[in-house]
Amino acid sequence: MSVLDSKIPEGHISQKWTDYKNHLKLVAPNNRPKIDVIVVGTGLAGASAAASLGEMGYNVKAFCFQDSPRRAHSIAAQGGINAAKNYQNDGDSIFRLFYDTIKGGDYRAREANVHRLAEVSGNIIDQCVAQGVPFAREYGGLLDNRSFGGTQVQRTFYAAGQTGQQLLLGAYSAISRQIGLGRVKMYNRHEMLDIVKVDGKARGIIARNLITGAIERHSGHAVIIATGGYGNVYFLSTNAMGSNVTAAWKIHKQGAYFANPCYVQIHPTCIPVHGTNQSKLTLMSESLRNSGRIWVPKKKEDAEAIRAGKMKPTQIAEEDRDYYLERRYPAFGNLVPRDVASRAAKERCDAGFGIEANDTNEGVYLDFSSEIKSKGKQAAYAQGIHNATEEQIIALGKKWVEEKYGNLFQMYEKITDENPYELPMKIYPAVHYTMGGVWVDYNLQSTIPGCFVAGEANFSDHGANRLGASALMQGLADGYFVLPYTVSDYLANEIRTGQIPTNTPEFDEAEKRVKDTINQFLNNNGSRSVDHFHKKLGLIMWNKVGMGRNEQGLKEAIAEIDQLRAEFYKDVYVPGSADELNPELEKALRVADFMELGQLMAMDALQRKESCGGHFREEYQDAEGETLRDDENFKFVGAWEYKGSDINQSQLHKEELNYEFIKIAARNYK
Repeated sequence: MSVLDSKIPEGHISQKWTDYKNHLKLVAPNNRPKIDVIVVGTGLAGASAAASLGEMGYNVKAFCFQDSPRRAHSIAAQGGINAAKNYQNDGDSIFRLFYDTIKGGDYRAREANVHRLAEVSGNIIDQCVAQGVPFAREYGGLLDNRSFGGTQVQRTFYAAGQTGQQLLLGAYSAISRQIGLGRVKMYNRHEMLDIVKVDGKARGIIARNLITGAIERHSGHAVIIATGGYGNVYFLSTNAMGSNVTAAWKIHKQGAYFANPCYVQIHPTCIPVHGTNQSKLTLMSESLRNSGRIWVPKKKEDAEAIRAGKMKPTQIAEEDRDYYLERRYPAFGNLVPRDVASRAAKERCDAGFGIEANDTNEGVYLDFSSEIKSKGKQAAYAQGIHNATEEQIIALGKKWVEEKYGNLFQMYEKITDENPYELPMKIYPAVHYTMGGVWVDYNLQSTIPGCFVAGEANFSDHGANRLGASALMQGLADGYFVLPYTVSDYLANEIRTGQIPTNTPEFDEAEKRVKDTINQFLNNNGSRSVDHFHKKLGLIMWNKVGMGRNEQGLKEAIAEIDQLRAEFYKDVYVPGSADELNPELEKALRVADFMELGQLMAMDALQRKESCGGHFREEYQDAEGETLRDDENFKFVGAWEYKGSDINQSQLHKEELNYEFIKIAARNYK
């Protein structure tokens, strides 16, 4: 019998959250200042949670390893945020957003959580507009929308190609107000290195001041982890270089179950890998798939000529181009979900049709020439030019594209030195988002009482694949509209607890764990850099736990990471000392956690003998190369319990997924 209690309320799906909220316990306003809440991470989920709880009157301590919450990785999101407003009157609704999200996640998400997300999505937009977020607007003044992958409606609100930045500035303004009022105390340049439990409950954290190296103790009546995903386990990803799994992994080692670690999203529209010394990858917004058409040459000799620099893409005739997404998935075309688009690109490149002259010949085109001509004709007609020349059409079309995506095109040109108005963009899939994370119940509480997890750090809303523009939606939903209710329900029993002291054996023990690990690395005297080992780990993960996985490769990955881990602890060299700014020490502590997580990801992928969403087992695919789910045996959340330093001893617990309000079907975008 599973030890997991998801706490999903009874009742019809459309009423669950409303009825549940109405019966949660409350903390009276005069009691809230007696309670301390720790929030780790200040991206959209963390900043919105800290701001909301501060506004309610709690004492909030917020931590981020950046020099400002404005540098959280949420700022990098480009394309938009989903909400079921149906402004375009094209058939959208809360239920359709709920259904698209469940289907997009390949029927591996929890129904109740996803419906709640769809319910509060509209409130998020209203909140952000009130904060002054400059969403794009139509001619009539209504907020504009565009489409993203996996949908047939327009529900994605956006602010040019910098939606994440604008939303984060809104959340930052909200948290800054609370900092000014003294309700939120901000700890910049601090990293959480362990959680402290007292009588089984989360009661504080151990943090390192990254400037001075001082190890600090901080107590609280509840701890919220909102530190993002773990994509940097692959070394090369679209994540910021500092993004890591340490906070989530530390609570896992203290009793929080880690769910579905094998579910990793490979984003289809990234700039291809250029060289072996590259340290990160750049994402081009999925919103570009609204206007760009993805293709490769139909003839291998044309692809070879392009790679050799003997031919330009503009020299390939229309009939010699393979618009493979439009060919394979006519109903959705270039707007299929990310996992589907990524695998299709890999299939074409594996077959020899890749167009980029890198080590692996991997790359496809994202071409805007058709959209430039189409929008140019419309613009010309709207201006009364009914017999526009080709030059006029192209000029007006480029102007339309520039207004819609200008900063993205500018970014691409700065990175590649190619003009995407004249030549198609080169793109290829890369690691982007992680759907797995810390297991949480309906309250977003982990298996450690008092430890809540929000945003990408938890597993709860996306199943096996996240639809585009849903990350920002989940982060703000958790922080603004879920945690204020559920954390208060937990804290209602804490009003008589009083201030929690930090001079206790539990804090002593946690601090000792942290210091012992730091000293181990600093006294190691190895010969290899941290990045040396991180890159080797990334290659194992990408080649054997990446877009395509099989039993042999996964078993090899587990063994190879085990060996690499031993080498890491034996031969890593960390210069400097503990009592100073030491980025190499920071990296060593994070890579140590990535090593263990990488093994668990391979173990989780090995036990899940099916293909679903971002988890593609090559042994389980249909005749057309699509995912082949096994709903009879694998319709569950796989939550892993830590059982010691030998990750092979971790214990799997299963939360069965029950679908009462939608019908499970084969995922079809054709």
